[in-house]
Amino acid sequence: MTKRNGYAALAALAAVAVLVSGAIFAGAMLGGPADDTRAQPRTPLRSAAPATSASWIGTWSTAPALAEPGTEQGFPGRSLRNVVHTSIGGTSARITLSNLFGTQPLRITHASIAVAATPGAPTAANGTMRRLLFGGSPSVVIPAGGQVVSDPAPLKVPHDTDLLVTTYSPTPSGPVTHHPRARQTSYVAEGDRTEDPRGDAYTGQTPYWRYLTAVDVLNGRAEGSVVVIGDSITDGVTSTAGANRRWTDVLADRLDGRYGVLNAGISGNRLLSDGVGPSGLARFDRDVLSRSGAKAVIVVLGINDILRPPHELDAARITAGLERLARQARARGLRVVGATVMPFEGTRAHTPQLEAVRDRVNETIRTGGVFDAVVDFDRALRDPYAPDRLLPAYDSGDHLHPSDAGYRRMGMAFDLASLNRSTAPAGV
Repeated sequence: MTKRNGYAALAALAAVAVLVSGAIFAGAMLGGPADDTRAQPRTPLRSAAPATSASWIGTWSTAPALAEPGTEQGFPGRSLRNVVHTSIGGTSARITLSNLFGTQPLRITHASIAVAATPGAPTAANGTMRRLLFGGSPSVVIPAGGQVVSDPAPLKVPHDTDLLVTTYSPTPSGPVTHHPRARQTSYVAEGDRTEDPRGDAYTGQTPYWRYLTAVDVLNGRAEGSVVVIGDSITDGVTSTAGANRRWTDVLADRLDGRYGVLNAGISGNRLLSDGVGPSGLARFDRDVLSRSGAKAVIVVLGINDILRPPHELDAARITAGLERLARQARARGLRVVGATVMPFEGTRAHTPQLEAVRDRVNETIRTGGVFDAVVDFDRALRDPYAPDRLLPAYDSGDHLHPSDAGYRRMGMAFDLASLNRSTAPAGV
């Protein structure tokens, strides 16, 4: 090879290197929606820092229950500021909005997320207000029966804290999909106050969560999320409002960032048939299996099938429904923990016949291998001298729902080791 030919070969190789480098850089800059190059500066190539293992995990959720009465026109021209409580933290956040029970498209032209300055208040902490985008746009139209997930927003989300998620719709679009028993005050303001960090304009108050059904965070430490599907006892209807004293809140505190805890309780919900919200069987895929980072599910259903008319008197039908949920969860790789049905003697609905159904269901749950593990809420909260009743200290007064102390007892009774895949299945 002559010297001239050698120089030509080197020049050709250099040109190829430039082209390859340019292609790599262009490919990186044209990454998918989750690759926010503006918010995340690139690590220099010389850095030996390991690649991140963070993933999207649910930190909060609620189950859309039904259409809010009297909201056929929605809330045009008003800002809805939902207050929700995190179970794990992260470095970015995204939300899910639902129009499940709407009968017309829902147009959202502005949405935001922020950390609350103080618990339960509508004012944002300094420097935390973030605009939310949907496919790169501040506006989105959610069809009737549909839902949408926002783009990621860079935000340091602490665990065990309140977030403010605000939406604004300029046009009529109802009825509103909501969760009616939030046990948390949220807020309403006139006009587009979506990115207003101050809470002064939010003079309207509501005990509902509207449109918002989930908040996910980008987290590199948690193992995933635990989704709890249940009824009013999981919803925490008699717990102190605004204090996060549901039994799932106690569980989240005990897990301390290991798992996100997602509450999919609906007050009055039944396992086998629709009533207050779709049945547990009907909504299992939407409210449990589709949640971000789900690794385990806790099933706390069955009591309303027994005590609400028409009463289910065949215990085998209830346990068959529970087995069906367990099979669906295992098919998705989730571990399944089931809860026994708690006492309800003292309520107007209680009869010896219904008590016998509850006893048969609990016997099958404890010994029949329905679930991978069992949390025995019946034994944890019942009166040892009157086992068909709640212990008075754990009774809210209606002989069905626990007091704050009872919810705490439930959260403390849960064996955290039951979430481990190495734990032997129940009944083995």
